[in-house]
Amino acid sequence: MTKVVVVESPAKAKTINKYLGSDYHVLASYGHIRDLPPKDGSVDPDHDFQMLWQTDQRSEKQVKAIADAVKGAEQLILATDPDREGEAISWHIRNVLDERKVLNGIDVKRVAFNAITKDAVLDAIAHPRELDQDLIDAYLARRALDYLVGFTLSPVLWRKLPGARSAGRVQSVALRLVCERESEIERFVAQEYWSVEAVFRTEERKTFTARLTHLDGKKLDRLDIKSEAEAKAAVAAIEAGTFTIGSVEKKRVKRNPAPPFTTSTLQQEASRKLGFGATRTMQLAQRLYEGVDIGGETTGLITYMRTDGVQMSPEAITDIRRSIGGEYGDRYLPNTPRVYTTKAKNAQEAHEAIRPTDVTRTPDMLRSRLDADQWKLYSLIWKRAVASQMASAELDQTTIDVTDKGGRSVLRATGSVIAFDGFLKLYREDRDDSDGAELSDDENDKILPAVADGDAVTRQEVKPEQHFTQPPPRYSEASLVKKMEELGIGRPSTYASILQVLQDREYVRIDRRRFVPEDRGRLVTTFLSSFFERYVQYNFTADLETQLDNVSDGQIDWRQVLRDFWSSFKGSVDGTKDLSIGDVIEKLDAELADHFFPKGPDGQPARECPSCGEGNLSLRLGKFGAFIGCSNYPNCKFTRQLGEAAGGRPVDGEGEGGALPRVLGQDPATGKDVSLKKGPYGVYVQLGEPEEGSKEKPKRASLPKQVSPADIDLEKGLALLSLPRPVGDHPETKDLIEAGIGRYGPYLKYAGSYVSLPGDDTVLTIGLNHAVQLIAEKGSKKKPGRPLGDHPVDGKPVTVQAGRYGPYAQHGSLRATLPKGEEMEEISLERAIELLNAKAEKSGKGAPKKAAKKPAAKKAAAKKTDAKAGEAEKPAAKKAAPKKKAATKKAPAKSKKAADGDTAGTTGS
Repeated sequence: MTKVVVVESPAKAKTINKYLGSDYHVLASYGHIRDLPPKDGSVDPDHDFQMLWQTDQRSEKQVKAIADAVKGAEQLILATDPDREGEAISWHIRNVLDERKVLNGIDVKRVAFNAITKDAVLDAIAHPRELDQDLIDAYLARRALDYLVGFTLSPVLWRKLPGARSAGRVQSVALRLVCERESEIERFVAQEYWSVEAVFRTEERKTFTARLTHLDGKKLDRLDIKSEAEAKAAVAAIEAGTFTIGSVEKKRVKRNPAPPFTTSTLQQEASRKLGFGATRTMQLAQRLYEGVDIGGETTGLITYMRTDGVQMSPEAITDIRRSIGGEYGDRYLPNTPRVYTTKAKNAQEAHEAIRPTDVTRTPDMLRSRLDADQWKLYSLIWKRAVASQMASAELDQTTIDVTDKGGRSVLRATGSVIAFDGFLKLYREDRDDSDGAELSDDENDKILPAVADGDAVTRQEVKPEQHFTQPPPRYSEASLVKKMEELGIGRPSTYASILQVLQDREYVRIDRRRFVPEDRGRLVTTFLSSFFERYVQYNFTADLETQLDNVSDGQIDWRQVLRDFWSSFKGSVDGTKDLSIGDVIEKLDAELADHFFPKGPDGQPARECPSCGEGNLSLRLGKFGAFIGCSNYPNCKFTRQLGEAAGGRPVDGEGEGGALPRVLGQDPATGKDVSLKKGPYGVYVQLGEPEEGSKEKPKRASLPKQVSPADIDLEKGLALLSLPRPVGDHPETKDLIEAGIGRYGPYLKYAGSYVSLPGDDTVLTIGLNHAVQLIAEKGSKKKPGRPLGDHPVDGKPVTVQAGRYGPYAQHGSLRATLPKGEEMEEISLERAIELLNAKAEKSGKGAPKKAAKKPAAKKAAAKKTDAKAGEAEKPAAKKAAPKKKAATKKAPAKSKKAADGDTAGTTGS
């Protein structure tokens, strides 16, 4: 009898099966196998929060495979990831199998390992345990809370604030952080200030620069010199003085290394040092955790990447210290191992920090086995973990005060020199200041000349410099993750998905690696802060996380947490039933006045309508969301779409629908109106109107995303309607290049293939040279597929390719997408053929047929010769007919392929 082991990913299953041998059958669940159905009633507060679970349709195949394997097995070992989510997946698997009555008499155990190495896996199998009900309860509470907030609050948003997408328990609080930072920036008023520096020369003719710190007996703060006149007065005082060295202070300071990475610090440092987003970082870390092939065996390279613990196992520390001593010498090795404890709020230290599974696998050794991004992240993790156990760096800091003999002014020079680099020899951390601005840790060593108290110095140039205070910077991914961690909002494993949801909902956008809130996001945040203030407060969200942690520690009942939350939350939601949209708009208009309306001479928001001069501008809601409109409607039809610059433009409109539809003019060829309209899929240009009794729709063309509706005139409208347009013939092949707009945006069409136009290109203006360049670049970037071998039936090659929607196997014209979790680097020829056959059966194309043998070909040729001789004219004629019929059948398929390839060049609303 075998033992069945269930893990999450197929890559992990393959590796662990090699470790455990033939007595074990390892299968993958492909993550969660079931979840709450996305409908009302999945969590029932009226029945003590009973939860209705539903097996995912795509997971049914995996569940069936696990159930079949368990039948007759000796033991079921649940080996999902070593965190709360992994515990929950194991709980779901056990319950589903129990419901299907396949666990009778079978021992069910749970194991967890922090690294996918042979020793770690075998040790975990040797020490199984029961499922941790406290962790499961914490998962149930968290999942129920997220569901109740999302499915209760989002409908309120849809009813009271058209155009809003959704609200979430943690997502909405993260959005508030971004929006409040933007409000700080908008309210910020820059202050002018000046600094004054002077260059001094010693008796040994060495120079150094010092900054003015005291004037006329007063210590100067950064903003004390407020104007050019004050700066010139300070310069005059310095130029009138005679200076000596007042004091020299030297001291040696130590700088300690940072602890090894947690999930959040890895995301922060990868963002700053490598430019990776949180989602990308976690994808790469997952691959490193699951491992690469080393010596014919797949081995995990790092420990589990979802953790907020900073400690490492004693064995790992011993190995790292041994490596430091051997590579750098005893000078770089502290006398005792370093011990770290986390300072993050609500941290759970059940897991180790992120570290290499084997410190002897240096980044240089793995360069050829990892792709560029994987190698960069592994190097970062390896260096940080090793540096965390190295000796402190030692810096000599020097401060020199230069004093005017008359006592009017004092200037200070500071410098530091690295006396011993210590851990800096291997790793330098990028840090954020308190405002989130990024600081480089590269030491710009400033060496000051050797001077002593009372030494005379000669003043040289005196330089005043103007400055202005800067607003707090927008959040980067790194600084936002850091802020959320400091406040105790969310958990490290959720940060990447939270940030991605904000972008997917179009609540924020990324500009120069910083979060900028969209108007839609600001409206949602203001609505929630005004009518559900408690539930977007930072301390409330953090306190709720603390309660969930207490559940996982077995201190409180998870249903009690839900009861306490639901009683007040339901009351707040019920309190909005009588809230009218007018009340909502009035509140939002008042709260966001400074954002939507520039301040006038009196310091108040300027609301006067620029069109009629009589009405006042205010926030309004239309069918497709919010816009700025004039109170003198319908006499004045001035509107301004959110996001447009103040000033707007008068337009023709219908009711409160906003600036559209708008007639641009008449088409000179047909005499029909060319109008700009808005449909459910965006803004488009339309030629004419539907004719009564005719089923033919007017010609339409969508606007490119980078084109503002305010910039469209008759000429541009006609140009869009004429798409696709010829750009010119390719200079080498003479094939025509066309530019158009399809389902996925602007494109170039050339020789039957398509090239997407970058966002900064305009489909109406791109020239032949640039088009040829883009086509050439696409050809150079296209990666060849990985050959798997020849198909056993027809001998044609089978490959695996990287496609737009994920990897796929290909055999001739037949393609089969790889299931989620199966990687193109690991798929075998047998598995690819299995997927291709399934796809062929589903699509009705049939399995490949063997190529005709040569004798058969000769026979056919002989028949053909006889037919030419006139000996069998009738059979030959009968045989020709089916060929013609087959060719006719192929035409629609070709047409469909062309339609799929041509990304709908004339899509409308």
